[in-house]
Amino acid sequence: MSPDIDVLVLGGAGVDTIVYVPELPLPYADSYMIDSGIRARAGQTGDFVALGLAALGLRTHHLDFLGDDPEGDLVRALHRDKGIALTAIPQPAGTKRAVNLVGPDGRRLSLYDTSRGRPADRFPQDTLRTLAGASRHAHVSITQPCADALPVLREAGVGISTDLHNWDGENPYHEAFAYAADVVFVSAAALTDPEATMRGIAGRGRAEVVVATAGAEGAFLLADGELTHIPAVTPPAPVVDSNGAGDAFASAFLFGRLSGEPPRRCAQFGAVAGAYACTVPSTESAALSRDELLAHAAAVEAVS
Repeated sequence: MSPDIDVLVLGGAGVDTIVYVPELPLPYADSYMIDSGIRARAGQTGDFVALGLAALGLRTHHLDFLGDDPEGDLVRALHRDKGIALTAIPQPAGTKRAVNLVGPDGRRLSLYDTSRGRPADRFPQDTLRTLAGASRHAHVSITQPCADALPVLREAGVGISTDLHNWDGENPYHEAFAYAADVVFVSAAALTDPEATMRGIAGRGRAEVVVATAGAEGAFLLADGELTHIPAVTPPAPVVDSNGAGDAFASAFLFGRLSGEPPRRCAQFGAVAGAYACTVPSTESAALSRDELLAHAAAVEAVS
């Protein structure tokens, strides 16, 4: 019997408050006038990966903790409006929140509220096993308590991916994710030697593929022991915000992988989706459809 869920997304549900600032870093001042407004919208890393996957036609289910608060209502509404299945575990500490300062060039500085969780939080085992057993693949956010879910996912036999975001290659918190996943995404921003870190992940863990995204410099793909540079794709419109670009890259890459594409083409899909995400303001939630992704990818391949 075929699985009912293509991708189970764990963790990373929350609300961001978006503030467009005149420059980053923001010089100290007593106050700033924000003419563009200050807006709260649903969408953190797990939400955006789920959004990207669902837009590409993959049957997606999101599992995380949410508070009984206005922020939790925003997250629930996003999933309802986008047709994404959501299992929300009650979180008395409240829904995860962050403030994103976005500069004129689209760069982002995020301030994460780490108080919206408890060390003892765990996903209910029966719920986790049931969802994992019905899934082809699981994408695991690095938010707590997702690390404790990794053994259950492995027992269920599903493929696992994770995004280490701006890992420095040394923080031990990320290691459980890095070494348990079959596909590992990481930003090169904080890595002094991206290739060494990527090969370390593959050598110490289970990863078949490691991808280090590097913004305007593209991405680096490690597969079958070979490191390949994936050029950046020219965005189809002006860059307004880099928020969500990494999540879009991961979603499109996983779409390719689950469609049976080779790693390089998966990474090219990711580059296309990441470039598109940079043209979407943080105050909006949008992702490429399957047809749009394939058409953009074909256009890029035609001129490369």
